[in-house]
Amino acid sequence: MKIAVLISGGVDSSVALRLLKTDGEHTLTAFYLKIWLEDELAGLGECPWEDDLRYVRQVCDDAGVPLRIMSLQSEYRERIVAFAVSELAAGRTPSPDIQCNERIKYGAFLERLPDAATFDKVATGHYARVEQRGDRYALLRAPDPVKDQTYFLSRLSQPQLARALFPIGHLHKHEVRALARDYGLPNQARPDSQGICFLGNIKFADFVRVHLGERPGDIVDAASGRILGQHNGCWFYTIGQRQGLRLGGGPWYVQRKDLAANTVYVTHADAIGAAARREFEVEDLHWIRVVPVAERLQVRLRHGPALPDCRIVPLPGGRWRVTLDDADPGIAAGQSAVFYDGEECLGAGTIC
Repeated sequence: MKIAVLISGGVDSSVALRLLKTDGEHTLTAFYLKIWLEDELAGLGECPWEDDLRYVRQVCDDAGVPLRIMSLQSEYRERIVAFAVSELAAGRTPSPDIQCNERIKYGAFLERLPDAATFDKVATGHYARVEQRGDRYALLRAPDPVKDQTYFLSRLSQPQLARALFPIGHLHKHEVRALARDYGLPNQARPDSQGICFLGNIKFADFVRVHLGERPGDIVDAASGRILGQHNGCWFYTIGQRQGLRLGGGPWYVQRKDLAANTVYVTHADAIGAAARREFEVEDLHWIRVVPVAERLQVRLRHGPALPDCRIVPLPGGRWRVTLDDADPGIAAGQSAVFYDGEECLGAGTIC
């Protein structure tokens, strides 16, 4: 089998490469995708892509796997960044890492690869599993509930899943670290990356400021109507956010935003339960394998191990109503709601 391995410099994709190499039955080519936006982000901080590439070269050299570098900066700007900025400007909370897997790693990469048709699979270091069921493919959760990344893969299509390969998807993180030590990988102790992939070490707020600027307004106590402080722009905040408010007497949480009035409304921690919601609607539904028949499912509103129970009902016009068993204070428009039936990730919709 001929496999394209997307390698990022982190330990997960490096172990994925070595597992495939150890298997000995595949012809491997490693690819490093450069998406660092040098023009937009110059002067804001350093992206670790040069360090990443240094690790990637060493891992590939040690494994005897050829490496190819592909620049996808323009595609990332057009397909991910432009979308994220427009959503933020509209007061919504986008999920750029979900879009990245659908539109870049299993999208633009294969479109730009001249010999893409010669590769049977595209392997990454994601914690997820793919299983063929009849003539279709199911996306399954990884056994490690903390590292499971099906949330970020929830918009992959059937053709994309048919070519997807996740060599470490059956492992826990501690097992991957142990394999990295066994292989003597140069990045075996390197910390996991945090935040949005294309920003590196740059703060998300700085990225937003470059594209949308600042627009000062009031931060208001939703219960009393009292002005508690000032913000620099509604787009810097998302529902349920606690950090960055710089308010005394807290903790305070963002409850809602009024873009027309340029006001951010907050709720004190003592009253956060009253501000939580049980019901919302989703649109732009993408079902991976089948449209669900069962009304009772599980849903993720953000990446993490929490998988609360819910009830979903189809509505006219293609929307679905979601009712949570337990209310959540962080439901934000634009956020992805990812649905599960046990271990299977069924797909995702966008919160209206």
